[in-house]
Amino acid sequence: MNPILENKAYLFLICLLLGILTSFSLPPYNLVFINFLTLPVLLYILVNYVDNKTISFFVGWIFGFGYFISNLYWITNSLTFDVNFKFIIPFALILIPLFLGIFYGLVTFLCNFFNLKNKISSILIFSIFFGVIEFIRSFIFGGFPWNLVVFSLSNNLPSLQILSYVGTYSLNLLSITIFLLPVIFFFKYRALTKFLIFSFSLILVVINFLYGKFIIEDFERKKHDNLASIIRVISPNIPIERFLSNQDVEKNIYELISLSDTNNKKKTIFIYPEGIITSIYFKDLKFFKDIFKENYNINHKVILGINSINQNKIYNSLIVLNNESELLYKYDKNKLVPFGEFLPFENFLKKIGLKKITQGYQSFSADNKREILEINQLKFIPLICYEIIYSGKISPNKKYYDFILNISEDGWFGRSIGPAQHLSHSIFRSIEEGKNVIRSTNNGVSAFVNPKGQIIKQISEKGYFDVNRIKRVDKTYFAKHANKIFFYFVLIYTTFIVILKIRENK
Repeated sequence: MNPILENKAYLFLICLLLGILTSFSLPPYNLVFINFLTLPVLLYILVNYVDNKTISFFVGWIFGFGYFISNLYWITNSLTFDVNFKFIIPFALILIPLFLGIFYGLVTFLCNFFNLKNKISSILIFSIFFGVIEFIRSFIFGGFPWNLVVFSLSNNLPSLQILSYVGTYSLNLLSITIFLLPVIFFFKYRALTKFLIFSFSLILVVINFLYGKFIIEDFERKKHDNLASIIRVISPNIPIERFLSNQDVEKNIYELISLSDTNNKKKTIFIYPEGIITSIYFKDLKFFKDIFKENYNINHKVILGINSINQNKIYNSLIVLNNESELLYKYDKNKLVPFGEFLPFENFLKKIGLKKITQGYQSFSADNKREILEINQLKFIPLICYEIIYSGKISPNKKYYDFILNISEDGWFGRSIGPAQHLSHSIFRSIEEGKNVIRSTNNGVSAFVNPKGQIIKQISEKGYFDVNRIKRVDKTYFAKHANKIFFYFVLIYTTFIVILKIRENK
């Protein structure tokens, strides 16, 4: 036995370092090879150096704390814009990773009930608990499926093409299993058995990669479809501090128009980011009707994020306007950001002087409808900000549409790794759904992502880019069946675990 690992203080320190190291496999670093070291070491520790359930929980919890404090530190940046929140920063920096780490603590805690051994069944047991707990984390308490382990593959597009069949959560489960495979070299198998298991797994990985490469190459040979309208994605890159002060709305509207080059007479859809005009509500846009009519023509449509009021409820909305600022469509955000857009336990927390982080004191309300919008013969699904992160929840009615539109304000992330992490979700949604993704962000990465996850255009400074042609693919298997597929994988894993356990106990 290793005396260092038998010392619980050293054991927990190693788990903390393993968690921190694992976070560097995620965007924007994408050092995916790290997972082949850290996750096998974590499982090896759990199998050989943890002898009770309490310690097993702390092993996963501390690993999770290290993982999340390293990759979610940027959340505290959103608390720097209001002096009333600055005292919370140290608590948020520690408490959020501590809370999220509990999920990983549950993984290692539950594994302890199964008498893990140096056997292949341990890999499957650890993988299934990890995958299922990550799935639960993505939906419980509103859900936060940010930085699943599978996002370390964001830069490896050939390996991601299987998403169109299995989806993010199933691939997350499979990825964890693959990352754990090096631990078999420390298990009590014959050398030939280890070699065969590892070789077979490696062959499957290579086949998946080559299949994905073939799919991408085949897609690249497809012809583009010309669009009936130009889609112009504007990246204002305006400091978020300006929106939190008393801004000159008319000046800001003129600034947005000057960035957009509105002189063309062609059919054009101008897409502006989330909350780009925050000090006014939709009802106030009528006062700027002359500005719209003067700068946009009858062939122009404008999409932007703005706040709206309905029966004393405030919504974070995406609206579609014509050149006279008349409302054509409105979508109210379904999934709100806790503390950012609404204050949990609001009646209590208001008494101690807290409010939501975004401008204003009243919490936003969430809508429960998401419909396909159509402009100039183009159909799209609207998503605001982090609604893009929810796998299998894009289009409940399963009807045809041309692209996913995501508008966002990523200024809350500051100059951190947050915007790159947010962009990676667009890559996953595009492949899963087989749809082009168009995203317009302020202080983030605006991008056009094709159905194979390739970023065709992107911009992170002031300016714009146009999309006037796209490639389409058939509806994906995942788009038809969504997250039901994950439960099929859980059933398959469970069957294999039972079979292996029966054989081990003979």
